[in-house]
Amino acid sequence: MGLQSRRPGWRILGWCAMTAVAVMALAFFLMRLMVAQQEVPSFETLKAGYRSSYVALLDAQGHLLQQQRQDFRERRGEWTAIEDISPAMLDALMVSEDKRFYAHHGVDSQALLGAAYKRLFEGHSGGASTLSMQLVGLLDERLFRQKRTRTYRQKARQIIMAQALEQLWSKAQILEAYLNLVSFRGELTGIDSASRALLQKYPAGIDHREGAMLAALLRAPNASAQTVTQRACGILRRQAFTQDCDYLDRFVGHYLANQHHVSLDEPVLAPHYASQLLSLYKESGQAMPATISSTLNRDLQVYALQSIQRNLKPLQKHNANDAAVVVLDNRTGNILAYIGSSADLASAVHVDHARALRQAGSTLKPFLYAQAIDQQRLTGASLLDDSPVNLATGSGLYVPQNYDRQYSGWVSVRVALASSLNIPAVRTLTMVTPDAFQHLLSSFGLPLEQSGDYYGYSLALGSAEVSLLSLSNAFRALANGGRYSEVNWAIPGVENAAPVSGKPLVSAPAAWIIAHMLSDRQARARTFGLDSSLSTPFWSAVKTGTSKDMRDNWTVGWSQDYTVGVWVGNSSGASMHDITGVSGAGPIWHDVMGYLHQHRPSKAPAMPVGVVAQQVVFEQGLEPSRTEYFLAGTEFSRVALATSLQSGQVQPLFISHPAHATIIALDPDIPADNQRLMLRAGNTAGRVTQTVSWYVNGQYLGSANPYAWLPLPGRHRVEIRDEKNQVIDAVVIQVRGARLAK
Repeated sequence: MGLQSRRPGWRILGWCAMTAVAVMALAFFLMRLMVAQQEVPSFETLKAGYRSSYVALLDAQGHLLQQQRQDFRERRGEWTAIEDISPAMLDALMVSEDKRFYAHHGVDSQALLGAAYKRLFEGHSGGASTLSMQLVGLLDERLFRQKRTRTYRQKARQIIMAQALEQLWSKAQILEAYLNLVSFRGELTGIDSASRALLQKYPAGIDHREGAMLAALLRAPNASAQTVTQRACGILRRQAFTQDCDYLDRFVGHYLANQHHVSLDEPVLAPHYASQLLSLYKESGQAMPATISSTLNRDLQVYALQSIQRNLKPLQKHNANDAAVVVLDNRTGNILAYIGSSADLASAVHVDHARALRQAGSTLKPFLYAQAIDQQRLTGASLLDDSPVNLATGSGLYVPQNYDRQYSGWVSVRVALASSLNIPAVRTLTMVTPDAFQHLLSSFGLPLEQSGDYYGYSLALGSAEVSLLSLSNAFRALANGGRYSEVNWAIPGVENAAPVSGKPLVSAPAAWIIAHMLSDRQARARTFGLDSSLSTPFWSAVKTGTSKDMRDNWTVGWSQDYTVGVWVGNSSGASMHDITGVSGAGPIWHDVMGYLHQHRPSKAPAMPVGVVAQQVVFEQGLEPSRTEYFLAGTEFSRVALATSLQSGQVQPLFISHPAHATIIALDPDIPADNQRLMLRAGNTAGRVTQTVSWYVNGQYLGSANPYAWLPLPGRHRVEIRDEKNQVIDAVVIQVRGARLAK
């Protein structure tokens, strides 16, 4: 009876067991069917589509110059093959995340049952995701932009996809993909980025202690150092490395502090160039490639940076901390070297001083004299008076001075340019006019945004702001016979005009004459001496410049094949102390130019058609006799001061005060006699005659020079006339205010 009563119960249990087996078999069959239907990307496709967060900038020979960050969502390094990852790292990974990795086929049944038991009876779940399942989640994020969740539906998908993945991929491929895609800490993604930033070593060199720390980060990448230490110690104990838990907290704390450090062996040779090149790529609308070839030369780039650091260190005691170098190929316009800062010595390492705007100083003088020669106002043998001069402007008197506050009297244009004398340059600008000069400089690609009247006569001394890159390229135009073309950034699909088809801005004869002057050691000896950093054992033409208050120091010059520009100063604009073109930028320029021509000759350019060589004799001991070069038709053989110049009576005259378009405001509360306007006339040599015929609005005033004129409100035309009553010069001024009585 008892036996019979128990039989129905056993039958029920049997049927339940059979039903459960059938359900499990059906579920297994359906799952296998679903697995077979999944489209899993191939390992090769995933690897081919992987992109580092950096663009690799290569030099012209294919050498790596710079890894320039372009993706700031995460910091991914280069893809690392499984054979280049330390076995200690792989062992720590499997101990921490999937100890039966090589035994299962994507799903660890024991781990799943254990997790289910903990969920049902302990109220929390344990880790049951295999590395294959975790990789599925990473692939969903990367390939399908699906946000990782912990829902049952997502877990079921991971189980199915993990099995499909294991059918197509090898275990080694799964490990390799996982370690290249997983996040370790903060923005560090992938084993290459994590190892080279945190540990400052390549993944192949990770030891078991470092591997335990990296594996511990996978559970919670942004966990505290204390939590990471506890987890890493647990991994080490399971690996039988318990002794390595000693002082592990210090070890972990030290390496986690490297999170934002530059990665090991990450080259930083051209950061400013790379930034600008990437910006130009984006502006061109082209897709950003993983690797960009440039026109830079790595060896030249390294040497130029070393020269900056070597020459700048002694200058730091003179308050010079920043420098920049640009090297251009004269023929192509290619950028061969581009250094925007002095790296470790820089006061603002991220500022690109090759493109920053700074006052040009005397570096603009070659273009001024080229323009004056082209206009046949001057020749290389023409005399200019290097003596004090006061020039009236709309804002007051402009009183230029030479750098050394010394004066040479009458000097030739050749000496004035090569020795960088200021006052002769200002006198030349009075002939050319600031507006015409500003227009020429803008045509040369210099970023002068204001009119010539805005800069006034100070434009001759470089009051305008330019960049080293634009200035160097303008000098390259002189090297190419006055033909201007833009710098060649060598971006595919973006054309750059070659010098052959460049726009002629000054004539080839004038450009050649300027080059001859700037290569003349004898002509520059007055200021720089015969032996200085501007002298090279091969042909070169060079010009220095120093801006107001010694804030910027320049040396720019060219050889047969190259143009080199150097700037020295401070990012803050602070003044330097006792630094000249010879002691500041000059030595760096000399180093770089010498490096370029250590195995390459530099010959003087051939004299072009339109230039005439003429023996010139300077009388009265003004300068030694020499062969001078002229535009055809402007040559002469004898130079002497006219009697009128020697006596101080110089013609022609011009009105030196007031300046044209001056606005004068009268104050009715000040007596009229105290508000007289001084009319002055002089000449480009700065000499003043005692008498001159003054006219205002056609009415004769007097002949005194200067003449104290009582102005009346209104618009007035002020003239000076000669003995034949012909107008020599005229200006128009405006007087505002109440009418004043005498």
